[in-house]
Amino acid sequence: MFVTKPFITDRKIRFALVGCGRISANHFDALTRHAGRAELVGVCDIDPAALDAAVARTGAPGFASLRELLARTDADIVILATPSGLHADQAVMVAKAGRHVMTEKPMATSWQDGNHMVEACDRAGVQLFVVKQNRRNATLQLLKRAVMARRFGRIFMVNINVFWSRPQSYYDSAAWRGTWEFDGGAFMNQASHYVDLLDWLIGPVESVQAYTATLARRIEVEDTGVVSVRWRTGALGSMNVTMLTYPKTFEGSITILGESGTVRIGGMAVNRIDHWEFAEPHPDDELVSQASYETTSVYGFGHPAYYDNVIQSLRGEATPETDGREGLRSLEILIATYLSARDGKRVALPLEY
Repeated sequence: MFVTKPFITDRKIRFALVGCGRISANHFDALTRHAGRAELVGVCDIDPAALDAAVARTGAPGFASLRELLARTDADIVILATPSGLHADQAVMVAKAGRHVMTEKPMATSWQDGNHMVEACDRAGVQLFVVKQNRRNATLQLLKRAVMARRFGRIFMVNINVFWSRPQSYYDSAAWRGTWEFDGGAFMNQASHYVDLLDWLIGPVESVQAYTATLARRIEVEDTGVVSVRWRTGALGSMNVTMLTYPKTFEGSITILGESGTVRIGGMAVNRIDHWEFAEPHPDDELVSQASYETTSVYGFGHPAYYDNVIQSLRGEATPETDGREGLRSLEILIATYLSARDGKRVALPLEY
């Protein structure tokens, strides 16, 4: 039986962040929203310019290495917003230091690394949180409730489109981008949150069959891919992903077709309910017009709501919505997708029995 760290009930939760790149701004904003219960006690990056900018923005002390941050701060939890291929080693280091871990998506770039992270946090008695902020979008919360209430009846077909634009300059902006070791491709990196919807919304996946291609970008990994999905319920579906949309990001959408309901949520980042129709009325139908929102960001606005759950979990007021084991569910689908594309065959889940 693992001994877990005690809940923090008499003071603010102390956060530190490693990796001051694109997504760090969302974390800084979320922490500001929860300033009454959380504080940032350190930021870290190996890029001096990125570190200086983060220090100037937050006022938190800056550190050039994770080891230094762990030695010189009293952080309760460390946020990993670093290249995905670094998450596993960094999570183990943080756990061994007795700190809780929050990791951005994907939690790891290999199945073994993901399991290693969960095991290390279990051994250390610390929590492992995997960021899945899109689940907190008002549009997807409404859709989740409809699925849980069985308003669709039997779900027959599901389609997800991730039609984004990532120019060559995006991949050239950092040496780790577009590499197998540190980044992963369009499925692993950019579409990771949408892969999560396959399991979170619809249920356990039975098998996948995928094709991937590198059609236009000078990178190791795929810029385009398709995957066919069969769920254990018998439902069928597909996911279409590309980073080559002209001239800019077009949509992130999900369509669900069931025996008594049809819903499409579209927009740039599943932020707009385009169609909502069920055989039987429900009070949630009155909330459809309020759930849609405008955004110019593919990240959505779910980070503050995600942080609320993390803070409550560390205070003993809630259970984690997306812990390490929950993170493994979407990682498993991702790894199965890549195995299918590599070997040219259907891959069944679970990967391990």
